[in-house]
Amino acid sequence: MSSADNSTACPANATVCNGTSCVLPEDNFNETLSVTLSSVLTIMLALVMFSMGCNVELRKFWGHIKRPWGIFVGFLCQFGIMPLTAFLLSLAFNVLPVQAIVVLIMGCCPGGTASNIIAYWVDGDMDLSISMTTCSTLFAMGMMPLCLFLYTKMWTDSNAIVLPYDSIGISLVALVIPVSFGMYVNHRWPSKAKIILKVGSIVGALLIVVIAVVGGILYRGSWIISPKLWIIGTIFPAAGYSLGFFLARVAGLPWHRCRTVSLETGMQNTQLCSTIVQLSFTPEQLELMFTFPLIYSIFQVLFALLILAGYRVYRRHRIKTKTDAEKTEEKEDSKSMSSRAKINGGFVSNETKDTVTSVSIN
Repeated sequence: MSSADNSTACPANATVCNGTSCVLPEDNFNETLSVTLSSVLTIMLALVMFSMGCNVELRKFWGHIKRPWGIFVGFLCQFGIMPLTAFLLSLAFNVLPVQAIVVLIMGCCPGGTASNIIAYWVDGDMDLSISMTTCSTLFAMGMMPLCLFLYTKMWTDSNAIVLPYDSIGISLVALVIPVSFGMYVNHRWPSKAKIILKVGSIVGALLIVVIAVVGGILYRGSWIISPKLWIIGTIFPAAGYSLGFFLARVAGLPWHRCRTVSLETGMQNTQLCSTIVQLSFTPEQLELMFTFPLIYSIFQVLFALLILAGYRVYRRHRIKTKTDAEKTEEKEDSKSMSSRAKINGGFVSNETKDTVTSVSIN
């Protein structure tokens, strides 16, 4: 075949060409795009965590470390409730062994940083939220191997699962350093910290949505998996939120900390789960379960947004009810003042007149 024919029969980037049979170089576009977006999102997430740190006071944060009852409740939820729930769901739906493993890996992961952003929007305890995320990531170094050893024996040897300790360490560093800078800014320049916090909270909320959308685009070819995993991916985060809130309330934590523990329990580090899965399984096995972390991520965000919307409606209704009650109480006070004036022969003190006038104006 002539060179001209050769050029028309084969693409220009073919490495080996024999007639109509060509060997093309591996297309790394999707992988390159994934790495690029991952780097950009990591930097953005670090900036968001810096802004979240601007709402953390060192004194309160250290108070949670010295009196770690809230952290202990979160620890029980994170490494007690979630792995057990993953185990029970895998048994209940009778999924394939490799699929049960990915559900268990998700259940054994530490809390994700997205929970800190949502905790801010639902008026949670930010000091507790960040201390829980930090501690759960640190405890994951030992608790993940232990939980996987206990729960995966039915389906596989736990030694077959590769735990990326470097990724866990990077997650910890990416959390601690930005938050520490944010705490310092809050200590030195409180007024500027409030501005940074407002901007970062909005950017963080948008970032959560962007991560879910980007993940869906990058892994659109892996959506065809067992319907059972779709159902588990829906139930699992909802169960985490509900059980975390229930256990925190039973432990006697106040309502704003119950919301915080609930979010920390249901929101897992799905990026870490995806990394573990890719390191531990063959391409054939990945086809059966690789998308589950993304499914979990999407539904944990959807349920978190529902929690946020529900809390905002409740808060607005509560403020309105409280305002109406205060106005009613003021009117009753003004009536009682008038009746006392009649009893006193029409005498009303200047203080009482001022009070009645202000009530009338309102």
